[in-house]
Amino acid sequence: MKIELSQVSRWYGNVVAVNDVTMTIGPGVTGLLGPNGAGKSTLLHMMAGFLAPSNGTVTLDGNQVWKNHHIYRNVGLVPEREGVYGFLTGWQFVLSAAKLHGMSDPVSAASKALAVVDMEAARDRRVETYSKGMKQRVKVAAALVHDPAVLLLDEPFNGMDPRQRLHLMDLIRQMGASGKTILFSSHILEEVERVAQHIEVLVAGRHAASGDFREIRRLMTDRPHLFRIRSSDDRKLAAALIVDGSTGGVTLGPDGLEVQALEFRRFTWLLPRVAQANGIHLQQVSPADEDLESVFAYLINRSA
Repeated sequence: MKIELSQVSRWYGNVVAVNDVTMTIGPGVTGLLGPNGAGKSTLLHMMAGFLAPSNGTVTLDGNQVWKNHHIYRNVGLVPEREGVYGFLTGWQFVLSAAKLHGMSDPVSAASKALAVVDMEAARDRRVETYSKGMKQRVKVAAALVHDPAVLLLDEPFNGMDPRQRLHLMDLIRQMGASGKTILFSSHILEEVERVAQHIEVLVAGRHAASGDFREIRRLMTDRPHLFRIRSSDDRKLAAALIVDGSTGGVTLGPDGLEVQALEFRRFTWLLPRVAQANGIHLQQVSPADEDLESVFAYLINRSA
């Protein structure tokens, strides 16, 4: 099944959460990557029919999602926020989801869903006693209980220990390979790389980039980088670097150099060779803008 968004926006008063997003999510695993507050949850909730777009359309195989309860035969949602009654056991929670979906054999469906997420041993414990990772898994079980063709997961790996995370990653990959349409959100590129075949990047509510992880990595790596450098002769090193086309600008200060590298790969190849050729000892080379927010800021400015 295919989810299509066409010029979708969502605002709350004067606050724009999602701004003119157009994208298509097809079978396989797609990662929705973006920093916290980018609008990922809002976008997922519109895809699941829980929120109406303020503008634009969201469709599932050509059918409008908003106010269309029939989509829930084919859609499962795992929200980031806890929405589980703590007094229920894991079994009661998943069984109630199976009954709400009108499954012909809800007991069998609930048992299968709990087994898929490796929660059989804890099924009779109250949800309020679960760890964050266990709560995540029981929410996944409830979303899978009716075997949906589309699964939407909002930051599904939050709070999971390494074993739980690897298990869920394997499960998501298997479901994607079987032909299901899987979309999961994350703010961690490495997490998305390990699972998703395709990545959509959302920044400040806007669609900033799209491609497989190699393309997204290339966009992030090939952007201008700012380096802080200290050496045995900063002035001589600055003069030698500025003549090369991979360097956009060099600032000489009391604490060393700040160098803007326009071509990341060439600059990292060039710097040690220039230093060696001029008899300069490099004492410190560190990126000044490697935090994820700066990477996303570059991508959104690029798409503006």
